[in-house]
Amino acid sequence: MTGVGERVRWGILATGGIAAAFTADLVDMPDAEVVAVASRTDASAKAFAERFGIPRAYGDWASLAVDEDVDVVYVATPHSAHRAAAGMCLEAGRHVLCEKAFTLNVREAEELVALAKEHDRFLMEAMWMYCNPLVRRLKGLVDDGVIGEVRTIQADFGINGPFPPSHRLRDPAQGGGALLDLGVYPVSFAQLLLGEPSGITARAVLSDEGVDLQTGALLTWESGALASVHCSVNGGTPVSASVTGSQGRIDIPGGFFFPDRLVLHRDGRDPEEFTADPAHGPRTSLKHEAAEVMRALRADEKESRLVPLDGSLAVMRTLDTIRAQIGVRYPGETVGRPGETD
Repeated sequence: MTGVGERVRWGILATGGIAAAFTADLVDMPDAEVVAVASRTDASAKAFAERFGIPRAYGDWASLAVDEDVDVVYVATPHSAHRAAAGMCLEAGRHVLCEKAFTLNVREAEELVALAKEHDRFLMEAMWMYCNPLVRRLKGLVDDGVIGEVRTIQADFGINGPFPPSHRLRDPAQGGGALLDLGVYPVSFAQLLLGEPSGITARAVLSDEGVDLQTGALLTWESGALASVHCSVNGGTPVSASVTGSQGRIDIPGGFFFPDRLVLHRDGRDPEEFTADPAHGPRTSLKHEAAEVMRALRADEKESRLVPLDGSLAVMRTLDTIRAQIGVRYPGETVGRPGETD
């Protein structure tokens, strides 16, 4: 098992809300042990460590990266820091689970993938939707042809601000805007079922700071399939999804990336409902992605079967193309070419 035991030792890098949610699930898993946490300040790291009973707290990222008692680091910073934080951990010999969006742009994502291969480390984007049992059931139904050939996909994720200009969602330096924070979900949902699109058309409403408040995109494939995806930080949406095929349709009425039910519609038949298994825990559980990481580590696999790196890179290419079309650029990126630097 190449140094990874039955009880996988985790380090947590960052101490925000998603880090707390993930850690709360980890400490409840008998085959996981959270041994260290790092933040930019000693105070934040120590408070987080006390909250979850973590034995070591570091006020800098580098100390966690070089801690040889840590098997895998969960990177939960804003995505503007993913390249630096995950890269530091990979270079120090740690395996990495990195929050989504994977990075700011595909160039940074490619650099992380190259580092993982160079150092022979496991790397995975924390796209927990792909690990959700009911989403996996939906993909199985589509792959098995239950609704025939996919014609259209619809998915939306909008939250109702307003957020002040000082908020990270409005800050270009932190990769702000709806697309990378929320739009990554509907784009990833569409590409889970159809792969990378051959055509992309996008429009957006931008803030005074130059980040997208809401974005809509039409993705097309050579098969003739198309997907309509939408994200917003200035209006709450149903957060629903629908997949229509030549022989039927599957609806996720709400919370499509962590569903509690799917409804299958087929011509001439009564609707069929698939519900989440209570044995899998609450619908908000992040345990499924943690379990996938630990399974892969024990099997000495360097990437996930459920969240492959090629898929994460393909999603980043789509997000880059959308940003190029809507005119959102982050500090250090060349005008009109997200992913490149001056």
